[in-house]
Amino acid sequence: MSLIPLLPTLGNQRRITVVGAAVIDVIADAYALPWRGCDIELQQQSVNIGGCALNIAVALKRLGVQADNALPIGQGVWADIIRNNLAKEDLASKIDGVTGDNGWCLALVEPDGERTFMSFSGVENQWNADWLARLTVAPGSLVSLSGYQLSSPCGELLVNWLEGLPDVTPFIDFGPRIADIPTRLMDRIMACKPIVSLNRQEAEIAAERFNLSAKTQALGHAWIEKFNAPLIVRHDKDGAWYFSQQEQGLAAPFPTNVVDTIGAGDSHAGGTLAGLASGWTLGESVLLGNAVASWVVGHRGGDCSPTREELLLTHKDI
Repeated sequence: MSLIPLLPTLGNQRRITVVGAAVIDVIADAYALPWRGCDIELQQQSVNIGGCALNIAVALKRLGVQADNALPIGQGVWADIIRNNLAKEDLASKIDGVTGDNGWCLALVEPDGERTFMSFSGVENQWNADWLARLTVAPGSLVSLSGYQLSSPCGELLVNWLEGLPDVTPFIDFGPRIADIPTRLMDRIMACKPIVSLNRQEAEIAAERFNLSAKTQALGHAWIEKFNAPLIVRHDKDGAWYFSQQEQGLAAPFPTNVVDTIGAGDSHAGGTLAGLASGWTLGESVLLGNAVASWVVGHRGGDCSPTREELLLTHKDI
């Protein structure tokens, strides 16, 4: 499977609504993670805009796919940085100027590129009915949601809203919060037939939670039987598995030199959503997700998704 003939076809056949967080990532290198009572020296690398939804919005924009972005932006130092940087990307949010400041995150990056987050919540987790009333989601749309919001106190409100949308396809990256969503709420989420994207560790948690096999292919088959909804399991440098009623397989990886893994899952989601919105198959879309994620982990921060031209220059054989 090659992306070269597909990239020129990127463009909206379906609308996308991206719901979630815009925050600040303070990124620092750490020779090791801190332990109780210690004092370690950090080397600050950068201050980036981030958050799952923001990284997805940037990825879509740079690939030439339009989305309606619902990223709460408040009033304060962090909010001003986010708003100004979004403007540079020619992006805006439908939920702007709300009371309170945005959250921020300290991202510690170890020598092998693995990252550990310590997060401080802001307006991005304060969803209310008035904000949701500002959104118009057309039938047939893709709706992107994150486990960070679904596991927060506003999670039930968001699920109520999702259940009321006619004929939409949710795309959910639960992230590390997959274990934190109450069972009844999770049952309602899965009843909406979402496309779910998990990394290896999250897939193991999901397998245990739903009493399914932890082996990827067996998990995929059992997932389809149980939920009748697509599943993506990201294996990083080993590619990504995808499962649906129509197709299944392993989308090939794109080798890269890892700088940090911040935003890897978000950028994968952005690439996959871009393909799905363009009418591509699930396998083709996941392959694009792999290409976008491989670019991002080779650069500092999570808000650095490539354009389609940059993908072609970097991966001439894709």
